[in-house]
Amino acid sequence: MNNKMMGILLIVFGGMLFVWGYNMYDASTLDVNSNIPPFRAWVGMIVGGINVFVGFLKLKQ
Repeated sequence: MNNKMMGILLIVFGGMLFVWGYNMYDASTLDVNSNIPPFRAWVGMIVGGINVFVGFLKLKQ
């Protein structure tokens, strides 16, 4: 698989993961007693952002 295709896949997957994490974080604000879902949401958003960043780097190569 060439770099451009891999970059596009990383951008799409990272964007979906970031949106999933954001939606989970937004939904978890209703439940004040649980601290595990915000942690998962932050991990999803951070990993999604890293995937998008790496995807853009792959597209530039």
